[in-house]
Amino acid sequence: MPGIDFRRLRAEITMTEVLDLLGFVIVERRGDQVRGQCPFHEPSPRGKHRSFSANLRRHLFHCFKCGAAGNALDLWARASKNPVHAAALELCDRLHKEVPYLPSRRTS
Repeated sequence: MPGIDFRRLRAEITMTEVLDLLGFVIVERRGDQVRGQCPFHEPSPRGKHRSFSANLRRHLFHCFKCGAAGNALDLWARASKNPVHAAALELCDRLHKEVPYLPSRRTS
């Protein structure tokens, strides 16, 4: 199985793209920071929760309810319940992006 250049993938996939795939609804926005219902939890019967925060410029997220945090790829891996490698392949497919594979190493 070819390796994936995760550094390059993380630089190419935006938090906005992943949030859009997840159907995230912004409840509050301050500059690059958005808040809303965490995509990992059941909707609150009380209405608009803001337990989930994402920085659209830095491509990072944090849930204040469960403590989940990371980058856009981490968010997709958790939401899709896949290991990071499988999540990366699925995310590239869903976003119609080429998978940034690592160059193959040739052994003599």
